[in-house]
Amino acid sequence: MLIVVVGLSHRTAPVEVRERLSFTGNSLREALKRLKDCPTIQGCAILSTCNRTEVYAVVMEVDEGLNAIWSFLSRWSGVDISEIKNFTYCHTLYDAVRHLFRVAAGLDSMLLGETEVLGQVRAAYRQACDFAVTNRVLNTLFQQAITVGKRVRTETGIDRNAVSISYAAVELAKRQLGSLNRCLALIIGAGKMSGLAARHLVANGVSGIIVSNRSYDQAKELAEEIAGKAVNFNELLKYLELADIVISCTAAPHFVVKAADMKRVMEKRCGRQIFMIDLAVPRDIEPETGDLDEVILYDIDDLEAVVDHNLAERREAAVRAEGIIEEELGEFMRWLGTQSVVPTISALKQRGEEIKQRELERALNRLGNLSDHDKKVVCSLAGSIVNQILHTPVAQLKNYALTTEGHLYAEVLQNLFCLDVPGQKIKSQIPETYNGKKTGSG
Repeated sequence: MLIVVVGLSHRTAPVEVRERLSFTGNSLREALKRLKDCPTIQGCAILSTCNRTEVYAVVMEVDEGLNAIWSFLSRWSGVDISEIKNFTYCHTLYDAVRHLFRVAAGLDSMLLGETEVLGQVRAAYRQACDFAVTNRVLNTLFQQAITVGKRVRTETGIDRNAVSISYAAVELAKRQLGSLNRCLALIIGAGKMSGLAARHLVANGVSGIIVSNRSYDQAKELAEEIAGKAVNFNELLKYLELADIVISCTAAPHFVVKAADMKRVMEKRCGRQIFMIDLAVPRDIEPETGDLDEVILYDIDDLEAVVDHNLAERREAAVRAEGIIEEELGEFMRWLGTQSVVPTISALKQRGEEIKQRELERALNRLGNLSDHDKKVVCSLAGSIVNQILHTPVAQLKNYALTTEGHLYAEVLQNLFCLDVPGQKIKSQIPETYNGKKTGSG
């Protein structure tokens, strides 16, 4: 029971390759079925997101398992297998487990400590279970990875501090205003950053969002996406009187909101505070606006300082997270090592029992008519000899199972005793000598 992963991500492959190797909906079901049909693969799961595709598998033999996955990816995508190998990375055994734990913890994400990936790992596992392509080892691996992801976030707080400009803007608003449930937000501009900020505001429960842009059609498109309201740009001052939060990010070469206009707006607000964030370069909001009473104004430099500080905190949290991962990795590998040798131990004991029974039968036939007492003594002697002979290799194998070489010792034992262990492949070796003499000619 050996764990491997083959994957590609934003770090190793361009988007056009990632697109050809993405799996969703019905294609995921078919892909998992084809993978599971490979003779060497005992269980599998596919994690497929916009930034990564990773195939996790429990295999009988590492090299055969990796080649089976590479061949599958090549057939599926139509990309030559040599190119597939160039774009992908692979991890085996300890490193494969550690990789999944790091992915679930958000340590391998484009945005350090991101939360969304944990849900994606959970979804990948659930889908693999739904399609009946997992096994006990893979189930335990993914269950523990999800636990690791939760523990890292709970104990380190790696996901608590905003590390994107638009998200930081909303976090600043929350810090300043508390709950956003009763706040009306005004978004000036309808570009990418404005859209991100609007979505973060919605996620944080603002009571309503107004979108204003020089192109009313673009404002309407964004407003419809976030269930907000689009307004004409020439009505901007009217809605500045109503808003509690203003986030501005346009491509205008001049100030969109001037201090003199804002002074008149504040007079009509009758002392009600307004929180303004200027994400534009060049700036949209005249800096002197921040000097007005009850106006709180932040610009892009203020937010970048916040993001830099938060990113430094996430890096510190990531160091603590790596320690948690190593702890959980050790626990999982101890469990896995024990599981991997149990079939070998069972097969060894069965072989010992077969030899004992065969030799007992021969001995009892030769000894003739023995009393029941004498038969019990002979049987007990045979059982004691077999148990004592097997005790040391069994105990030692259990100890080695807790190390990184446990599977190697299990394989050696299988070869030495010619054990037939279901689900595990023996590498047969033909000895060069037999009874002290070389085999073959020469």
